Amino acid sequence: MKINFIIAIVFLSSLFGYGQKLKVKQGDFNFIKGQKEINVEFVYDNMKLLKKNLSNDEYVREHSAELEEKTRGKGTSWEKSWYASRELIYAPKFLELMNRYLYEDHKVFFAENLTDAKYTLIVETIWVYPGWDAGVMKQPAKVSTLLKFVETNNKDNILLEVSSENAPGDQWGSSFSNEDRLGEGYAKTGKSFAKLILKKGF
Repeated sequence: MKINFIIAIVFLSSLFGYGQKLKVKQGDFNFIKGQKEINVEFVYDNMKLLKKNLSNDEYVREHSAELEEKTRGKGTSWEKSWYASRELIYAPKFLELMNRYLYEDHKVFFAENLTDAKYTLIVETIWVYPGWDAGVMKQPAKVSTLLKFVETNNKDNILLEVSSENAPGDQWGSSFSNEDRLGEGYAKTGKSFAKLILKKGF
């Protein structure tokens, strides 16, 4: 009984110990009202991973080698899915939640490749932690990003910059895929950011 209680405490602390923090670093929300569409770009060039702050290349090399040691070919397969997840999971999850709140309520549509849009939202991934799931116990993923609205034709002109730290990525039940858990972190980022825009910009 005592062991079960300790496990429950550890589990709950893993879920709630790192709350998401949104902070406006510069700019304001005045530009958003009246816009019909916003171009979106996702940037992963300088992201770090895990508590060790590994570069993406270091993480991929390390994790791929671990998987390859267990099962030949698994590391190579995982590496392909790791990079594919950016377009197949992370971006769609973020955009789905942004549009759920901002398009449905105010008809502001967010999507990639809207090059004629006046403004662009740059979603720069700063740090991620994939989390883990062992069935009985698990720890959610965490995603930290820098969210910048810029002029599409003059990206040096930053209208709004917001940091989002430790957006949690978790699902009901079990999820043994690091990429799926991280995808939920991007969804949480989109949801929280959309709500902040609704509160400050409309």
